[in-house]
Amino acid sequence: MNYRHAFHAGNFADVVKHALLCRLIEYLKHKDKPFRVMDTHAGRGRYDLAADEALRTGEHEAGIAALRASAVWEDALLAPYRSAVEAAETAFGPTAYPGSPWIARHLLRRQDRLSAYELHPVDAKALAAEFAGDVQVKTIALDGWLALGAHLPPKERRGLVLIDPPFEEAGEFERIAARVGEAWRRWPGGTYAIWYPIKRQAQHEAFHEALAEGGMRNVVAADFFREPFSADERLVGTGFAVVNPPFTFAAEAEAVMRALLPVLGVPDRANCGIVALVGE
Repeated sequence: MNYRHAFHAGNFADVVKHALLCRLIEYLKHKDKPFRVMDTHAGRGRYDLAADEALRTGEHEAGIAALRASAVWEDALLAPYRSAVEAAETAFGPTAYPGSPWIARHLLRRQDRLSAYELHPVDAKALAAEFAGDVQVKTIALDGWLALGAHLPPKERRGLVLIDPPFEEAGEFERIAARVGEAWRRWPGGTYAIWYPIKRQAQHEAFHEALAEGGMRNVVAADFFREPFSADERLVGTGFAVVNPPFTFAAEAEAVMRALLPVLGVPDRANCGIVALVGE
């Protein structure tokens, strides 16, 4: 599965992922101490939903466009996400959509920092240009998997690592489970958020099992099914696994996904849930 983000920006999976990401960042802001967000596969940082890539798929129509046209857009739990989306539109026009590093940067306080990694040369160049001159953001043209080994723990000793790979290579699910486990052993106090596509039931269950058996503690998965599994193995859902989640996360994630079901899901076929993979 090729998930280069420009083709899928603002789709239903993006909306769920970004809404949940915002809840994690907002929790980190409860303490005055600074934190760092590390985005291992950051992409371009910001997208144009009127660009050729987005128009070729049109996926944002059933994602952010549908949400913005619904009453759910005003839900209180979506306030940080709504703020980021509307800020991007105000700054860059109505077809702008913020990627995860742009959203993270929008939510940071003055004492917080963002490290954004991207290996693809075109996207890495765009990412660097997006945050040029911003002293709170460091963009690095580096394989995000290497960052998990070389740059943990951050000097702040508080923070969040977002892992959102493109799923272009075979074995990506296995690689995630193994490398997140290694990163957790290097920095067990960090929070790790892992986005993953849901296409095949066996693959989905195997990934949950790999995370559960990876030696980590306190792991939950928020799974949003736009529709049930299908024989043609299309993208039917989006998952967001979190290691060391805030104690508020499970309830907030459940509430966010339940609110989004009637907007982003196939009527009478969508579902969602929180799975506790490993206890504390």
